[in-house]
Amino acid sequence: MPFFDAASVAGDDLPARWSRLWKLHGSIGWALEGGAVVRGRGRSATQLVFPDHLKYDLTQKQPYSALFERLRKFLLTPDSLLLVVGFSFRDAHVCAVLDEALAMNANTAVFAFQYHIMDKEEPAMRLALERPNLTVYAADGAIVSGVRGKWRLGELPSNWNDVRVTFWGARNQGEAELFQLGDYAKFARFCALTQASDIARNAASQPLLDAAKP
Repeated sequence: MPFFDAASVAGDDLPARWSRLWKLHGSIGWALEGGAVVRGRGRSATQLVFPDHLKYDLTQKQPYSALFERLRKFLLTPDSLLLVVGFSFRDAHVCAVLDEALAMNANTAVFAFQYHIMDKEEPAMRLALERPNLTVYAADGAIVSGVRGKWRLGELPSNWNDVRVTFWGARNQGEAELFQLGDYAKFARFCALTQASDIARNAASQPLLDAAKP
């Protein structure tokens, strides 16, 4: 039975070939058996954290307390960078960790990529206005170093046009163009293109990729 090992989460001594994934949400399947937290017990598992008024208290227990402590430790490391995609900033227990770490460590930075326009991303915007080391990129604007503003496209060098189309454009035909990296699929594709030898050719293939989606 897969089990939770808090020591492996807290330390950095895992093999280099391993990918480290700390999942703070999605607690279905965790259960407490014989003093150990195990996974694979289905929806009836007692360690499930429900989105109610007890959610904050429940996340102070294992395995969540170890995961949150790992996040806090990372954010307090000098010159660390955290990229956030797909988080609404509406979970108080997560935002409390981010807020505390950003306040304590001015040398850490968090870049948050939000799907909606700024007016619909109020929780993220509010925290970014209080913590200048949190940068929020929304569909129609951003908050950078505590300053809020709308996107305004400028003139680019000729060799940058292919780069812009990887993060700027219309989501659907006929709609206004906007910043797209708040869309997780677009963000993942952008990361893949940073490794591409020919951005222009790969960017041009986007209609084909979209057409292939189920």
